[in-house]
Amino acid sequence: MIPNQLTVFFMIIYLLESLTIIVQSSLIVAVLSREWVQVKRLSPVDMILISLGVCRFCLQWSSVLFNFCSYFNPDDELWYIGVIWEFTNTLTFWLTSLLAVVYCVKVSSFTYAIFLWLRWRILRLIPRLLLGSLMISCVTIIVSTIRHYIKSQLTSMMQLPGNNTETEPLKTFLEKYYIRQHLTILFIPFLLFLTATILLIASLSQHLRQIRHHNAGHSKSSMKAHATALKFFAFFLIFFTSYFLTIIISTKYILAYKSSWFWAWETVIYATVSIHLTSLMLSSSTLKKGLKVSCNGPKLPEAPGTTRP
Repeated sequence: MIPNQLTVFFMIIYLLESLTIIVQSSLIVAVLSREWVQVKRLSPVDMILISLGVCRFCLQWSSVLFNFCSYFNPDDELWYIGVIWEFTNTLTFWLTSLLAVVYCVKVSSFTYAIFLWLRWRILRLIPRLLLGSLMISCVTIIVSTIRHYIKSQLTSMMQLPGNNTETEPLKTFLEKYYIRQHLTILFIPFLLFLTATILLIASLSQHLRQIRHHNAGHSKSSMKAHATALKFFAFFLIFFTSYFLTIIISTKYILAYKSSWFWAWETVIYATVSIHLTSLMLSSSTLKKGLKVSCNGPKLPEAPGTTRP
């Protein structure tokens, strides 16, 4: 099939966004892996970020392969790529929610006893929580594989004469079940993310108001830092919420792969992903330092006997 000009335009934008996301994810993994080798340890935030970088890398490649292969060769059965996409997408939601929880317990200024206990427990259990997120996301592989198997069997049955009236209700039920199952799996980590981020923004806003009551000069730097953090987490909330809503809309109202609007919608989804990754990269001091070193190159040792002017 030859795409029209509008479809080609959105395809190019989508491909450029995908390449940007792949490069961003690769940079996150490369910089944090180098830090891990040099220092032999990573902070809880960096552990989640490196996992999220690997997940985003696999997610974007599976999206590109599935979309283009389905468009140019729709007769091929690519259910296994769809399973990989669903798995990595679910894992991305859990990792992002876990990142929001870690930010909340580290940065927020709540002094409740249960909150202080949660801060101590969560920061110590990051490796186990990452493993738990992986195990929960593995459930989507089982569910998605079963769904694709039933769908392929239904397709074979519908090709037989006289079976359309019997299989159509079952097909409708399967599609509705998939939408509900997909919404439930994504809504739980998103609700966790939403709660943690709103608590964090409320804590930062309260602390910023307390700082503004003090007119001492030494509090200006602290007030600026808190205002910057507040803006970052507000953008963090907006961008990830936008990504969640676009995924939900695209799941509920499935657009045909041959439609130009499908590719336009894909550009919207992955534009939010790229912005989200950019905000995550700017939030990590380790990533910013590693990227700065990579851009400037390694520092050469001075020759003996030389002095600086």
